[in-house]
Amino acid sequence: MALPRETVIAGFNQDHAAFSALVRSLSDDEWRTPSRCDGWTVADVAAHVTGGITDVVTGKLEGLGTPEVTQREVEERKGRSPEEIADELDTSLKLGADMLASFDDAAWDGPVPVPGLPGTLGDGVEALWYDAYLHADDIRASIGRPTERTTGLDASVSHVAFFLNDGGWGPATLALDGMREYEIGGGGQRISGDPHQFVLVATGRADPSSFGLDESVNIYR
Repeated sequence: MALPRETVIAGFNQDHAAFSALVRSLSDDEWRTPSRCDGWTVADVAAHVTGGITDVVTGKLEGLGTPEVTQREVEERKGRSPEEIADELDTSLKLGADMLASFDDAAWDGPVPVPGLPGTLGDGVEALWYDAYLHADDIRASIGRPTERTTGLDASVSHVAFFLNDGGWGPATLALDGMREYEIGGGGQRISGDPHQFVLVATGRADPSSFGLDESVNIYR
């Protein structure tokens, strides 16, 4: 279950606005820098995040989140500048804000409108928030800027917990520093430590042995 609706909407808006500002701040050299996302430059990461929001607000939901659609989002934006990508994102976010305001409680708690994806509409919006936060961190890590611990980190832990539980991982209890606790598979072994590092581990970006875990914790495995 996603974080509270008001928290998700506010965080979605704030972290996407921050993502746009980050993209606008990038130099040409930074734009071309390889990222920690395999095979992608910083520009490709920004294109994916922007393309995902544009796909949602224009109703292109089939296959959203799959490798094929993700790569299409990148390829469609090849050669664009940081300003062009940020301008597209800002335009799509305005449409997204209107869309979010139109959802009533029944819609928010109803199924996510993407074929094949589990969870509610609220979980889906939280997933987009997580995507913006984590990919902003990918960009910062690639160009040597420090991690920013916004409420997007809460969304990331919540999102990871949802998919670990949905994938049958555990049983375990996520008791990460400064975060609410999440019971996975009914709860069990307590996993503590830095939440940002755990998100990197659970998304294949860091070594799981740092938490005494194996590769099965990677939600993308």
